[in-house]
Amino acid sequence: MTPPSVFSDIRSILPHRYPFLLVDRITEFVPSSRIAGIKTFTADEFYQPGHFPEDPIVPCGILLEMTTQLGAVLVLERPESSGKIAMILQIPSAQMYRPARPGDAVRAEASVLKLRESFGELQGLVFRGEELIAEGRMRFAIARPELAMRFNAGPN
Repeated sequence: MTPPSVFSDIRSILPHRYPFLLVDRITEFVPSSRIAGIKTFTADEFYQPGHFPEDPIVPCGILLEMTTQLGAVLVLERPESSGKIAMILQIPSAQMYRPARPGDAVRAEASVLKLRESFGELQGLVFRGEELIAEGRMRFAIARPELAMRFNAGPN
């Protein structure tokens, strides 16, 4: 198995597309354990015009979504996850220490805390240079797309 690294590899694994695909390149990949990647944020990201227009920052939720997308690549690369998707169930902890701004290249890391067939938990870290700017824990489900669509539809 060749580790995913470039944008086209990432797009073949994740269902996300512009403007919500938040990983430009994968820089580190340890199967079923750890992954790291980068994203350069620009001034024309979809949330920038309205998020503190006088002093724009990247919202913490976007930084954590980046780590969960990396985590999804990590767990969906397993043969038993073929054809499935990953969905965030819960973010039990999240902290933002310093802002990321348009023009910043950030590195995110996701490490597996728990991993079962249909459930997992990740620790996510986000860095600007060597400085930790955000971190969080995320719980996720791994499911076939048709089950995920029923889950997203809400109660009948």
